[in-house]
Amino acid sequence: MGLGPQLIQEQVMRNQKNFRRVVFAVIGAGAVATAFGVGPAQAAGNSTTINPSGAHAKAQNIGNVTIAVGSYTVTCTGLTSTGQVPVAPANHNASGPVAVAIGVPTFSGCSINAPFESVTVTANATNGAWSLSAQNGSPITGSLNIPKAGVTATISGLLNCSVVAAPTGPASVSGTFTNGTNSTTNPSYAQASSSVPLSITGGGCPTDTSGTIAGKIGVYDTDNTATAITVSK
Repeated sequence: MGLGPQLIQEQVMRNQKNFRRVVFAVIGAGAVATAFGVGPAQAAGNSTTINPSGAHAKAQNIGNVTIAVGSYTVTCTGLTSTGQVPVAPANHNASGPVAVAIGVPTFSGCSINAPFESVTVTANATNGAWSLSAQNGSPITGSLNIPKAGVTATISGLLNCSVVAAPTGPASVSGTFTNGTNSTTNPSYAQASSSVPLSITGGGCPTDTSGTIAGKIGVYDTDNTATAITVSK
């Protein structure tokens, strides 16, 4: 049996009410997934070293990245990015964070439990490179830098919207980092929670929002799985 016009309109109104926070969550999930050392921007302070020097790294989600927004949940099942630790002495800063260039993230399996809606998320480096910084401390903190308009989410269904993260300039994602012992059974990982500005276009779609996401992202040394990517003084 098909939906009547009144029922469809009521569903659209409910989706619009929660849409802004849900869409932020999807954008944030993609951003979080790219970094190993995600955290708040740091002023000069503690000495920081990322090891092993020059190691190639992969960041990948440990379990799903999930976002709870009222009765809605966004889940991304696949989140990955690659990068390389700077070669010594560039992997050390005597009085502040160490910056690491990373590749454009890819992610898959993102869904929303809203009726009649689907989500596709893509990232790019059109307006600048992706990067992160990490700083030793208790806890270890840092900052993931998203280039201008670096992530786009396309929502399809009763609503048809294009959502761009960091629309007017670079933005950061924040969290903490925990050192592991190896890149197989006990990898280092980032636990992140943060927000980014959004620009939303499309008929009947909201225009701005903020929200909360949560995710655990493992970091793996792809040159030597017996070694973990670690942050120290």
